[in-house]
Amino acid sequence: MRRTLADSTFVRVYATLLLALVLTFGLAMMGYLMVDQVRREYYRERLADTPMALLTTLLSEVQPVERERWLQRQGERLDMQLSLYSRDEQTFSYFQRRRLEDGRPLVMYDDAGNAWNLWRQVPGQPLLLKVTLSQLSGQQLRGLVDTLRDWLEAMADPEQPLQALIDNQSLPITLSSSPPEMLDSRQRGRLANGDVVLHWMAEKGSISAHARLVSPVDGSLRWLKVGPVYAFDTMPLILTLGLVLVSLIVLAGAIYLIVRGVETRMTRLEKAATRIAGGYLDTRVKVESSDFMGRLGMAFNGMAAQVQSLLRAQQEMIRAVSHELRTPVARIRFAAQMVEDMTEQEAVRRQLKGIDGDIEELDQLIDEILTYARLGSDNASSVSIDADSIECRAMAQRVVEALSSLHPDIRIEVAPGEEIEVIAEPRYLQRALQNLVANACRHAESRVLIRLTQDARAVRLDVEDDGPGVPEGDRMDIFKPFARLDNSRARRSGGYGLGLSIVQKVMLWHGGSVIVDESQQLGGARFSLLLPVSVQSAKDASV
Repeated sequence: MRRTLADSTFVRVYATLLLALVLTFGLAMMGYLMVDQVRREYYRERLADTPMALLTTLLSEVQPVERERWLQRQGERLDMQLSLYSRDEQTFSYFQRRRLEDGRPLVMYDDAGNAWNLWRQVPGQPLLLKVTLSQLSGQQLRGLVDTLRDWLEAMADPEQPLQALIDNQSLPITLSSSPPEMLDSRQRGRLANGDVVLHWMAEKGSISAHARLVSPVDGSLRWLKVGPVYAFDTMPLILTLGLVLVSLIVLAGAIYLIVRGVETRMTRLEKAATRIAGGYLDTRVKVESSDFMGRLGMAFNGMAAQVQSLLRAQQEMIRAVSHELRTPVARIRFAAQMVEDMTEQEAVRRQLKGIDGDIEELDQLIDEILTYARLGSDNASSVSIDADSIECRAMAQRVVEALSSLHPDIRIEVAPGEEIEVIAEPRYLQRALQNLVANACRHAESRVLIRLTQDARAVRLDVEDDGPGVPEGDRMDIFKPFARLDNSRARRSGGYGLGLSIVQKVMLWHGGSVIVDESQQLGGARFSLLLPVSVQSAKDASV
């Protein structure tokens, strides 16, 4: 079954929509992964900000000769590997170097060592502190808070340096004069004994560290709190995929329902247009709504009605004029015959013979016009096609015999080949082939060739001549009624300009077509009749 224009159009629409959905899904996943990666990097930087800020601040106060021992001691306390490098010795990208110069930490993962490397510049010095760790642990947090407490207890007034540290990093650090209330009695006991206490809040997904400070001046107590540090809050991938898929399914369903409705109505419109193109001008589209498709249907029906009315008026006028012409033509012929019977003068008889030829030509023109009008009727049922099996080669031989005597100077022949049968209306098909051969004889120099071929889908009847051919730009115009070319295929070659139009109409009613191109063998024009193997199947396909 033939795929319609609406089918192919909406297949492309559905394919485009499917591709759009896939691309949307891919972009959504890519966006999710990129955002998740950025959030993870930001979280790691915030997590590394406090220990790196504290360690670089402490390191800046250590004498150069003591730095190696201090790094080793702090590394054991924090369960980390601490190293000191000159800033000019390391190779970083432009953005990484700018980050370090701005006093921000740089977090990098070492695939070879399966560890994380944290970098930060020592304040006021061209030195970089590198911290290497494989994982985070509670010991590291306790060691960090213990180091911070030792640093603050060594100062008479810890408020100012602590505030400078807070401003230089992002983790909350507070120093209060009252003990924390969220700790239980056991944790408070450990806190009173000088231990660093970690408090986990499961409902918030966070952890905070607490320590007691003893003032070196008056022995007063203060309580240090670092945190809370929240766990990385990520949306589960399964849930994200589910939400994206549900959104895409809902979107696809909505698009499908909209497009399906439009497709159904477009299919009806296409079928109506196809039927009108096939000659059924009384076809109309059912209008069910007042939306844009309904307005399109009303405009289509108005156009079809106008075309039908104009064609009917044109055909009625052509029939009326043609029939009315027969009466005066018959009277002229009768009068010419009477004059011929009344005179014996040779000159008068020659003139009367010329008049009789002109009358015969006018009769043929009227027949052509009536045939064209009958084939061009606005209703396909007005032309009765009694399809029958036709032997194409025998039909071609009959055409050759009929026209050979009229064109004795033209050699008309049928190319040898196998016998070909086709289901068609014998009289109309022979008329179409005869019109093509007669047209070729009028323009050929010396030879006209009829070639018959067949494949699985169609039968092809080619009529070739060795004349001047048809210019490529005029090949569509020659099938118009009364169309003529400006070259040798003009009035002096005979014909009325309706023969090829009749051929086109005949092929239309048979579900076939006629085309013209250049003859490769003879060098002139080649007209080809293309007939489907079965007329009935061709009709079904066209409707």
